[in-house]
Amino acid sequence: MEELKSLADLLDLQRVDLEIDRLIDRRGSLPELAEYRATHEELETLRRRLAELEDEAKTTARELDRVGGELELTEQKAATEENRLYAGGLSARDVEYLRREVEMLRGRISQMEDRVLELMEAKERLDAEAEELRGRIAELDEAKARLEETIGAEWRKIDAELAVKEERKSQIVPLVDEDLLALYEELRRRREGAVVGTLDHGVCGVCHLQLSAAEVAEVVRQNPPRCIHCTAILVP
Repeated sequence: MEELKSLADLLDLQRVDLEIDRLIDRRGSLPELAEYRATHEELETLRRRLAELEDEAKTTARELDRVGGELELTEQKAATEENRLYAGGLSARDVEYLRREVEMLRGRISQMEDRVLELMEAKERLDAEAEELRGRIAELDEAKARLEETIGAEWRKIDAELAVKEERKSQIVPLVDEDLLALYEELRRRREGAVVGTLDHGVCGVCHLQLSAAEVAEVVRQNPPRCIHCTAILVP
């Protein structure tokens, strides 16, 4: 009778363990977790892209300052040379030299103005894209925070249920024979799901196969009873 009581307690222990397993699986497979991971990955990607844009914008701004400074100096030099050209009192040779110099400076000024415009447009595009990314990142940060709150609330509920199940398990374990408990734990390590079942009218409660009368007699002679098909521990 004591042996049967221990087997019945083992069946109860398995029921609690399976409930614990389901809660742990539920804890790790909340739908919000997949959404949280996807949001986190998107945020990381966008932050890397934003950093690239900001670096590119800084480089463009530095180049714009450099070209703008050169343009200003070239314009000043061109204006000085033009003043000398139109002031008079120069030889024909000097006039021709200054005229060519002014033309060259004006050509460089035109090229630098084009470059300045190009850099300004590039900087504007970079700033606009970066601002758009900052907006998207802010939205995702809010979504991530909401998901964290939802997941945290679900985990707290699950953890509370787990605590109740673990407390119930701690009450059952001392009732089960040590050797029987060791066999049970070994079976649980080797396979998923139920490893203990009832033997009801010759049917195994784990694999649900029908045992013949001779097989049932063989099973109940074992200590503990084991299904000849699935090797589960059986409770007559």
